[in-house]
Amino acid sequence: MATLTPSQQAWRDRFETAIGLAAPALDLVLAAGDRLARFLEPDDAWDPPVRPPHRRHEAASAQPPPDRPDAAQAGPPREPAG
Repeated sequence: MATLTPSQQAWRDRFETAIGLAAPALDLVLAAGDRLARFLEPDDAWDPPVRPPHRRHEAASAQPPPDRPDAAQAGPPREPAG
């Protein structure tokens, strides 16, 4: 990174000071918004409930998939070229 001129350094220091002074106020705004959101929608109604998988589905997924019937018609696998 190139070295900053004295004027650029002064502006950089001003911005960093302004951000440092505004940070606590912005933290309060975020905390208040979080509290308000929790108060207005305490049960997170927009999230769908998570259901456990069915046992039949678990048993079916534990078995290897059956061979595709059309795989025999495709012929032997090809070797890569080159």
